[in-house]
Amino acid sequence: MSVTLTEAAARHVKRYIAKRGKGVGVRLGVKTTGCSGLAYKLEYADEVAPEDVIFEGHEVKILIDPKSLPYLDGTELDFVREGLNEGFKFRNPREKDRCGCGESFRV
Repeated sequence: MSVTLTEAAARHVKRYIAKRGKGVGVRLGVKTTGCSGLAYKLEYADEVAPEDVIFEGHEVKILIDPKSLPYLDGTELDFVREGLNEGFKFRNPREKDRCGCGESFRV
């Protein structure tokens, strides 16, 4: 099992953690919501929880709770700019369907 992030995502995370002045990486998970059933959760983590599964790429830690890992296995986290918008993008090979608004997904 693995979760990765692109160089662009790592650069953004490192820059933001430096600006915050604290943090060990990003916490990635899923929550039950929306019309398709699941939505991604992403937050900056200040500490590692004992149950966290840790992946690392480009010197950035990705922390995942064990319950979310089956839904996220193989996911690549990217940071993209599209026109005037920028943000994280999830490339999840397990994703089978996404709702029309793009808020939630199904595996």
